[in-house]
Amino acid sequence: MPSLNRIVMRRSSRSWIKALTPHSLRVAEISGRWGESFNFRSYDQFRYPEYDICTGPFRGVDDRPLKFDLIIADQVWEHLDRPYGALKNVVKMLRKGGHFYIATPFFIPYHGAPIDCSRWSARGLRNLLIEGGFAPEGIRAEQWGNRAAAQRNLEKPWPPQYDETRDDLTDDPDFPLTAWAIAQKL
Repeated sequence: MPSLNRIVMRRSSRSWIKALTPHSLRVAEISGRWGESFNFRSYDQFRYPEYDICTGPFRGVDDRPLKFDLIIADQVWEHLDRPYGALKNVVKMLRKGGHFYIATPFFIPYHGAPIDCSRWSARGLRNLLIEGGFAPEGIRAEQWGNRAAAQRNLEKPWPPQYDETRDDLTDDPDFPLTAWAIAQKL
């Protein structure tokens, strides 16, 4: 069963990615696997610790930054020591017109894998993306959460599994659990 924390985010995010015409995209995913569920033209995974986005853009055999139409960072940025520098590396790897998708927790328990450093709301992600070099008009950000879901995050085992008979997905804008954004390199 899927995590309660990701139900609303996944519905929204899937529609964003599908609107980009996935079968035409060259895609990279940073330390995740969510992108495997799409039918991309090409799909490469770059997993930590072999690939560390904080140390620079991922490079090809000619030592130039690899270029992508879409880069996915799903539930990764909270684990980075240098998220702002890492974002600048992502921008170097995007083709003009390319997109960066990022999803992060806001109000969930500490989960060091291997570390846990940062949290963002939708506004915080928007600000992060602007500081990283994206134009405000190319950014779309959302968040979701509510008190009941936050309380479920205190249960063990964690994360809580979604139960459609018990879990209320009504959004409480003052109590976000997760945030996600997509930004286009204009």
